[in-house]
Amino acid sequence: MGDYDRRHLALYAAILDAADQGRPWREAAGDIMKLDVARDDAEACWQSHLDRARWIIGDGLGSAIAAFGVRPEGRHLTAD
Repeated sequence: MGDYDRRHLALYAAILDAADQGRPWREAAGDIMKLDVARDDAEACWQSHLDRARWIIGDGLGSAIAAFGVRPEGRHLTAD
């Protein structure tokens, strides 16, 4: 998981929540991502972010844990 993903975890969570609630993509994309939903590429942008969010909580979970598995003092969260 890259720096972009780490910076946008809250966005991904909001996107997943909206999708799970069945919100129309235009409404959710406009509210959450501030997309101009009239643009031709708006739905593709929404969908790519939704797909990425789903990947992170699925197959990408290991990468997410590795990215966030370090305590501020530099010690890993695994058993010593």
